[in-house]
Amino acid sequence: MADLYLKALESERKALWATCRLKGLPRDSMERRRIAQIDEDIAAHKAKQAKKQPG
Repeated sequence: MADLYLKALESERKALWATCRLKGLPRDSMERRRIAQIDEDIAAHKAKQAKKQPG
């Protein structure tokens, strides 16, 4: 089954990253901070999913 939450996070991250690259935004911009937050959310979600997997 597809993990729609993870797909949505990754999609948002890709879109934000493309915007940052296109506009040349600095590291402390709101978009770059959101990317960092999304990275943390993705890592937490994957860790949670790994705990649910048997074995």
